[in-house]
Amino acid sequence: MGWLVRILRLVVAVVAGGLFVSAVGVAIAPRVWGLVNAHDETPVSLPTFTGIAQRSTVFDRNGRQIGAFQVENSQPITLDQVPEDVVAAVLAVEDANFFGHKGVNLRALVRAGLANFESGSLRQGASTITQQVVKNEYLAGLERDGRYKVLQARYAVLLERTVAKRDILERYFNTVFLGNNAYGLRAAAEIYFGAEVRELTVEQATFLAGMIQAPSSYDPIRHPERSRQRFAVALRRVAAEGLMTEERADALAATWPLPEVLQSVPQRSITRTYFSEAVKDYLLNRSDILGVTYPERFNALFRGGLRIYTTLDTDMQSAAEAAVRSQLPANKAGFQGALLSLDTATGGVRAMVGGPGFQPGRDEVNMTLRRRQTGSSIKIFVLAAALQAGVEATDLVDGTLPCTLPNPGNEEEPFEIEQGVSRPLGPLEEMTWFSINCAYSRLAQIVGLNRVVDTTYRMSRSMFLTRDSFKIQPYASYATGANEMSPLDMASGAQTLANGGVHMQPYFIDRIEGPLGVVYEHSDPGQSVLSREVASKAVEILKGVLTKGTARRSALDDERPAAGKTGTQDDNTNAWFVGMTPQLTTAVWVGDPKAYTPMVNVPEFVAKKVRRVQGGTFPAAIWKSFTDEALAGEPSVDWEPAPPIGRSSVRLYLPGVDCVAQIVSGTLPRRVVGKVAPAGSTTTTVVPGVAASPSVTARVTTTLPPDTTVSVDRRPVVSVVDAGTTILPSNTNPFSPVPSVDPNNALVFDCAKSLPGWVQTTIAGG
Repeated sequence: MGWLVRILRLVVAVVAGGLFVSAVGVAIAPRVWGLVNAHDETPVSLPTFTGIAQRSTVFDRNGRQIGAFQVENSQPITLDQVPEDVVAAVLAVEDANFFGHKGVNLRALVRAGLANFESGSLRQGASTITQQVVKNEYLAGLERDGRYKVLQARYAVLLERTVAKRDILERYFNTVFLGNNAYGLRAAAEIYFGAEVRELTVEQATFLAGMIQAPSSYDPIRHPERSRQRFAVALRRVAAEGLMTEERADALAATWPLPEVLQSVPQRSITRTYFSEAVKDYLLNRSDILGVTYPERFNALFRGGLRIYTTLDTDMQSAAEAAVRSQLPANKAGFQGALLSLDTATGGVRAMVGGPGFQPGRDEVNMTLRRRQTGSSIKIFVLAAALQAGVEATDLVDGTLPCTLPNPGNEEEPFEIEQGVSRPLGPLEEMTWFSINCAYSRLAQIVGLNRVVDTTYRMSRSMFLTRDSFKIQPYASYATGANEMSPLDMASGAQTLANGGVHMQPYFIDRIEGPLGVVYEHSDPGQSVLSREVASKAVEILKGVLTKGTARRSALDDERPAAGKTGTQDDNTNAWFVGMTPQLTTAVWVGDPKAYTPMVNVPEFVAKKVRRVQGGTFPAAIWKSFTDEALAGEPSVDWEPAPPIGRSSVRLYLPGVDCVAQIVSGTLPRRVVGKVAPAGSTTTTVVPGVAASPSVTARVTTTLPPDTTVSVDRRPVVSVVDAGTTILPSNTNPFSPVPSVDPNNALVFDCAKSLPGWVQTTIAGG
């Protein structure tokens, strides 16, 4: 019988406790309600809702979304965009009487207050949706003590007296936190289901509603068991409101597949890329478009709901990635390719391949913005500076190996070139086609190293390359690539040539729109750096690189007009190709991003019959593959022809290294390539493209070598004259003439050696 007594005592205790709770509830309810409505006695003014943080979206030049910037994943929508059954499911789980109460569910409030009082902590919420909005908008940061819940209820009642129910519900749907950085229903629909809100099913809406109570605890990816248990509770509440049958709710609780990975809506991708990171860096660190201070710029970019329209062309970007992937074999040594392509007419970045693929924390280095030694691709700037100073394509320069040249700043250690391709005295265009280092290193000093550097700055200026941001040195080895340049720097300089001498600074963004309208619109009239004639002459010479020079295997399909320059650094550590068409100007680099590693006998490259990687191999092939695809279907456009050469060829020389003897009597013997002409005769070679002008006579001649035998009675008489001095370092006037002589009336010889034996000398002026 003892057990029966114990049961009776327990029943009595429970009943008594229930009566006590009811009594307390009845007793305190008026007081609680009085506190909640205390605003009738003491007016309180709640501020209006602040703006909701919105992600900024990034689009390509054709309006296709390519990225987004956000801190909180918040994507506002209107209540009208939420399906009715989704609204009903959320209300069933969170606040079934939302449209019936005035901000507070009094019974639930009392129940939660008693439970919290008994436990000594705030363990039960029982908050209405209005109270949750109040918590997020007005009570953030307040201590969760005993008065917190009363204050929350008081503000909720006040809010419902001043703001419509639908507006409160819309605010809730846009700000409620649902885990994994998702703020609001639209963001949650994206990351858990890869769907738009309008596509949500009742089951999906029920799952999201179930997470609201404790998003971290009910995270389906980290805590799937807890998540399923909570989902079952949410389903029962939805069934209780008649949105589905109990049988269906039970079946879904056991079998419905929980989200297993975070997802995204393809049209709203936030994938980070080399290009999107460059855009972000520009807006945060390299401009004040979005504000004077960094915090201003940060908030505008990550919370301001901007629409950023960029210069990138998604189709060209795909072509660029495919070109690098298909033309450069994957290799264990880690050699990579980078490609940067500009719109020739505007400077807009159309494609950017900074490496094998952007991976946060692992592969973030964008090689299109990193500087590496350029090899002979840098010769485009020497060529431009020479042409601007009056040099012509048919002027003669010596490219014979080995050569020893001055080393400004370190005269005791002259600059010596002993390896590479040797070519005897010949026209500048040929030295360009075959990338002759002795000829171009000599030419750089003939023009003046400081003038070459000045020309480089003017042709390549950008947000990344100015005199203040990066120092280009007037090295004696400038023409062989001693300075480091990035693919963007090189494409920027080549764009000036391809655009008729007008430099357009490379840029990423065409237009930015904010909630109130246009924030920024790109405008650049360009800067005339070279005359159109000089640019045309340079392009005409560089065309030969693709038709008969170091990149002759990479001419574009269908004979599309193009020009370019290869580059290979010492020991094959960096390989380049810089290519131009009237539509696109593109720089390609191949190398080891971590070091200057020789690309020699790499097994994967040898399998492609490339033992030594040079600019004319993989870089040129990548450029061709990209350009053919990027311009497929576009008209084949050519540049205006270069103007005819209006004078005879002259012999360029470097004072101090080359000495000059004037012809006093007789004539110099001449020869053509591979064949010596009779002593005393002159050979005239008509240059292609010039013969059309009858008024022009172009002489491409080469003086006989010192060991040539000429009869004594026919030896010319010469007089050594003052060869002058080199261009002063302080002289950066691009139009100052260069040292040159008429090859028919003067002999240029090595100052370190005596005159050749086949001439007679006389005293100058005698």
